[in-house]
Amino acid sequence: MSRAALLLLADGRFPAGGHAHSGGVEAAIAHKAVHDTDSLQAFCRGRLHTTGLTMAGLAAAAAAGVDPLLLDEAADARTPVPALRAVARRLGRQLMRAARATFPSEELERLAAERPRGAHQPLVLGLAARAAGLTPLDAACAAAYESVSGPATAAVRLLSLDPLDASGLLARLSAETGAVATAAARAADRVAVEGVDALPSASSPLLDITGEQHAAWTVRLFAS
Repeated sequence: MSRAALLLLADGRFPAGGHAHSGGVEAAIAHKAVHDTDSLQAFCRGRLHTTGLTMAGLAAAAAAGVDPLLLDEAADARTPVPALRAVARRLGRQLMRAARATFPSEELERLAAERPRGAHQPLVLGLAARAAGLTPLDAACAAAYESVSGPATAAVRLLSLDPLDASGLLARLSAETGAVATAAARAADRVAVEGVDALPSASSPLLDITGEQHAAWTVRLFAS
């Protein structure tokens, strides 16, 4: 059950709304920072070690049973740009709907009641993983993988890349993705002693800037 649940949570077809978001790659393509497979891989690697690491830490902590309201505040502090905070909560609200239907739990119901406009997506992911019987490391793996798979999939549409090249890119990043997930899960283990400051807070200022710019576009293919 647990192994199948992890595959389900990490599947881009899970109805959580992620397909409508590019993870910042639409703006990067518009700025010519991403234009082919090599530049896309560099973008995904950077996102993995910043946003991906931070998201994985929050997901792992939620799966470990850390107070989700405390984690929601920590996620706010780690998301300085209003547009990206709104995106994180919108995705959290959409994931909550899917998670409550797929992995019912009292913890998910409580968070849905306490954050009716949406909690940050990574901690909803962590609670869903916990409800499915997964470990904090499993939750971190799903979050870290999502941080690169989303942009890679979006870039296939935006640049008309060969999907096989995008799959190869994700395979080349697989070892790093696993290492990021492991580091995030270890940080989550320290929260009980050190508090939420033990969680990663890796910044990506360029993603923040372009995320705010992207939100103001009148014409775009992806919501973020």
